[in-house]
Amino acid sequence: MSNERILNTLRAPHISEKAARLAESNQYVFVVAPEATKADVRAAVEQMFDVKVEQVNLVNAKGKVKSFRFRTGSRQGKRKAYVRLADGQTIDVSAKA
Repeated sequence: MSNERILNTLRAPHISEKAARLAESNQYVFVVAPEATKADVRAAVEQMFDVKVEQVNLVNAKGKVKSFRFRTGSRQGKRKAYVRLADGQTIDVSAKA
């Protein structure tokens, strides 16, 4: 997998309280490209961080509906990948991403 495709697949780490709790159990959350598949995410994480991925789950999160000056609109949705690593392996997402 080329560097350009890796950087296009993994957009950014998703930082939240839930993601911090999941990191304690060797699971990390990334925002990925809308067209990314589980195989793409697995290959990108393994190549970028030099770790062994056990499982990948993808979630499509819809954008929230908001109103502004009597008009309704919605925020952009995103696709998240929950990546579980093998035992004993960690990722420092703040250093690489």
